[in-house]
Amino acid sequence: MEPAASTTSPARSQPRRPRLLRLLRSLALVYAVWCLALFLLQSRMLYLPALAGVPMSEAAVDAVPGLERLWIAQSDSTSSDRTEAWLLRAGDPNGSGEPRTLVCFTHGNAELIDQCLAEARAWRDRGFHVLLPEYRGYGRSAGSPSQDDIVRDVDRAVEIALERTGARSIVFHGRSLGTGVAVQVAARHRQRARAIVLESPFTSVTSFAWRYGIPPLLVTNPYRTDELLPTFACPVLILHAQRDEIVPFAHGEALAAMQPLATLMPLDGSHNSGLSSTTAYWSAIDEMLAKVGGETPAASLRPR
Repeated sequence: MEPAASTTSPARSQPRRPRLLRLLRSLALVYAVWCLALFLLQSRMLYLPALAGVPMSEAAVDAVPGLERLWIAQSDSTSSDRTEAWLLRAGDPNGSGEPRTLVCFTHGNAELIDQCLAEARAWRDRGFHVLLPEYRGYGRSAGSPSQDDIVRDVDRAVEIALERTGARSIVFHGRSLGTGVAVQVAARHRQRARAIVLESPFTSVTSFAWRYGIPPLLVTNPYRTDELLPTFACPVLILHAQRDEIVPFAHGEALAAMQPLATLMPLDGSHNSGLSSTTAYWSAIDEMLAKVGGETPAASLRPR
């Protein structure tokens, strides 16, 4: 008896593996293109100088009382490109000439040093010299921003400010993107770091990588605060809005948990709600200064 003839067509009898392999190769190619695009565009996605607004006019800058302008030569550039920084010196009503502490305030993304004068004056009223370093590509500063270049420029600005003021210690105060800058620069001045204030900090830029579907190793501006912060031996104050929609509050909690000398201060508001305009913000800073021996008592603002 002969076996029954097969009813399966030749096309259906072909294995499905080649089709699956072709699909996987196509998906891998799409993913590779996605990763390459984000790798090439990440600096434009991270740094947003175009959203920072229009800088002050030259006349307005010159009219700011007590402001000294520093221009940092970009040593890695073949041109005469420079990065701007502002220095506001603390007063010395008693004429003691005693060295003051320098505060290095590094601003957030989509900001300029022009918009940080209120914070600078608040620090100066507390008896500190204040340095406001700009980032490359922001405001009046030439060049393109990157972690290595920004940290190099800010570090050079700190050295110049220390030389001009005679300050022997530094408080590093960073906001948002500036927290990553502050910690990187502070690591170069460990012996002089008196305290670190981090406002709306992130653990690292790499921690956001998978949000965009790319592996962290492709991040060229990692700002690994999570790796450096635990190594400091000075007090750390973390100010973070509980409803922060850009850098979740969990980042502040994670950083505080990894640094024994850190104090986490939860604040009302969101990422851009103007935390520095609140009483709780400066009260937390004054409490920290009282513990480390701030330049002035917060209540009287007298030189020490």
